Amino acid sequence: MPVTDDLTLLIDAAHEAGHIAARYWRKSPKVWHKPDHQGPVTEADIAVDTMLRDTLLAARPDYGWLSEETADSPERLRNRRIFVVDPIDGTRAYMSGDRTFAHSLAVVDQGEVKAAVVFLPLRDKLYTASLGGGAALNGTPIATGTRADLEGAELLVARPAMEPRFWQDRAPKVGRNLRPSLAYRLCLVAEGRYDAMVTIRDSWDWDIAAGALILTEAGAVISDRKGNPLSFNTPHPASGGVVAGNAAIHRQIIDRLT
Repeated sequence: MPVTDDLTLLIDAAHEAGHIAARYWRKSPKVWHKPDHQGPVTEADIAVDTMLRDTLLAARPDYGWLSEETADSPERLRNRRIFVVDPIDGTRAYMSGDRTFAHSLAVVDQGEVKAAVVFLPLRDKLYTASLGGGAALNGTPIATGTRADLEGAELLVARPAMEPRFWQDRAPKVGRNLRPSLAYRLCLVAEGRYDAMVTIRDSWDWDIAAGALILTEAGAVISDRKGNPLSFNTPHPASGGVVAGNAAIHRQIIDRLT
């Protein structure tokens, strides 16, 4: 199946996800809390997940499935290609009435992302990428920033990740910013609005797969917090943190993290 066909499929599905999310937004959707303090899930998350699973697997019945809101199954490991989906990335923001939530959709082929969409429906921002085809925002090509010095850079990073214990000698002096959606943070670095992003905590495939391809197609580098390349659709579908930025900034962050 050509990558461009998969990308078109993801774009169409993301738009439908946006329509569903908009119907529940600021309408007090039902909320449940996942076990083991894994956070809330709303009826909007479930509705979007159901639509995406039905739509995407009907179009590609030989693909596997990995989603934050679907119980995981080892069967996905037997599929060469799988969909990796976060129905609503930034659920807490969505619940609070914030517009900054995203739908994150990717096709992974033997551990490598081949097509990706991150869509913020209420901000009208559609990030797309295909392997070897570049990255775009609303159809316009994007490229990561060119800043060479970590000191003074603008980072998307949570306050706890800047604690001295995570850095050799001292934490860099940077501008600290944050957005509720991890997928959106990756895209903001891809389009050059921020110099880098760092998360120390383990990050699930559904949060980062789509954004990872958008980043690399925009010229950025992404890895786990130790500098190891990311691989998707593994038995434990998570990475040990994420560091993303242009090559110079990424290298400096990796060299300074403990």
